[in-house]
Order: sequence, then C-alpha cells, then structure tokens
Amino acid sequence: MADSISVEVIYPLPQRQERASLTLPEGSTVQQAIDASGLLAKYPEIDLTKNKLGIFAKLAKPDAVLRDRDRVEIYRPLIADPKEVRKQRAAEGKVMKKGGGEAGEE
Repeated sequence: MADSISVEVIYPLPQRQERASLTLPEGSTVQQAIDASGLLAKYPEIDLTKNKLGIFAKLAKPDAVLRDRDRVEIYRPLIADPKEVRKQRAAEGKVMKKGGGEAGEE
C-alpha cells in the first residue's frame, strides 16, 4: 500500500524490550503510533506527560510526523539523575581520583 507506512514502537524494560510493529496511514504521528501500539493499556506506568519520546534515539514530540520504517521509542525515567549523584558525592567529600597514588611519588 503506497498510502501506508510501517513503524515500530519500542518500550524498554529492565530485562527485555516490548515491541509493536504497526502499519499506519502516511502522515501518522508519534502519538498515533503509541496509541495504536496498545502499550499504554499494557503498561499503565507509561505517562506521556513525563516519559520522553524519541525516533531512533533522537528526542521527538508526540506530534512529530513519522516516516516509513521509523522506530518510536518510549523512554523510562532515570532512577537516579547522574548530575545529582555527582553533587551528592562532592558534598560528602568523596572525590573520584584519576590514576593512583599521591602527587610527587616516583
């Protein structure tokens, strides 16, 4: 069908990734693909106001128009923000050292 596109919607889980292969009308959006995938019903923890979305690892908005063979990705939130973890380590005085030994040793 010339008026349709094939896309995948991916939702990564800790042990595996959930994948839905779809055929949608040309001009479909990221949001329409996610709605058609059935993943929102299967995984109620997905909150599209909080979860980031992407197409082939590039952030995308729900209204982005898809092209044939695109892969839509629903990202899970990070458990710990790397920047916050570094700030906490610095506040506790736990400095990560590069290399080993003391300065001036030979």
